[in-house]
Amino acid sequence: MTVAACILAASPDSALQEVDGTPNVRRLVDLAWAGGALPVIVVAADPDGAIAAALAGAPVVLGAPAAIDLGPAGQMARAIDLARSEVDATDAALLWPAGMGWLDAETITSLIEAHGTDRETLLRAAFRGVPGWPILVPVGHLPALRSLSPDLVPQAIADALAAAVPSRTVELGDPGIVLGLDTPRDALPPFEAPPEPPAGHRHEWGALVAASPDEAPEPPTIRG
Repeated sequence: MTVAACILAASPDSALQEVDGTPNVRRLVDLAWAGGALPVIVVAADPDGAIAAALAGAPVVLGAPAAIDLGPAGQMARAIDLARSEVDATDAALLWPAGMGWLDAETITSLIEAHGTDRETLLRAAFRGVPGWPILVPVGHLPALRSLSPDLVPQAIADALAAAVPSRTVELGDPGIVLGLDTPRDALPPFEAPPEPPAGHRHEWGALVAASPDEAPEPPTIRG
């Protein structure tokens, strides 16, 4: 079972915003890696190479966006295509807007584990009953994603896709699922243990993000 993390930055500014002293996109890649996602994909415009520089040394593929007229759904499909070209065995992808920067690595782990017992179902992470991000999309549902209107915003895409294919929400107790970087860290509600384990056992919630690799920095893989 291989589940990719597909991080989608609407602009260079959203990718490079400093969060806890680290460029947002680098922090998200580290979170995805710590949570067990593989491969990790970032789709973002990078006109001056600043995003590639921020990702130096990280285990990530940086891809150019799809054509703008394909809309947000097209960017999501582009990210999944990149994941499948990187690891042919990729069978699902976590779609993750870069603005949802408070997400905990344990949420990634829990969604991957839940997918392991429910391989054909779209999974929506939820906090206090409200679905948010990321969503885990089995690659078999890629045609349904491609069929969505390019005019839909990301939340509407998640709602429409969940209505079109088998789906369920997974309550995970992570406020970062629904509250993005426009909410100050000190205004976030506390983590809450979910009412039942997402895949049969509990983790320690709010796990620290793994440290960046100690190896000498290398440029990220870049796909045009």
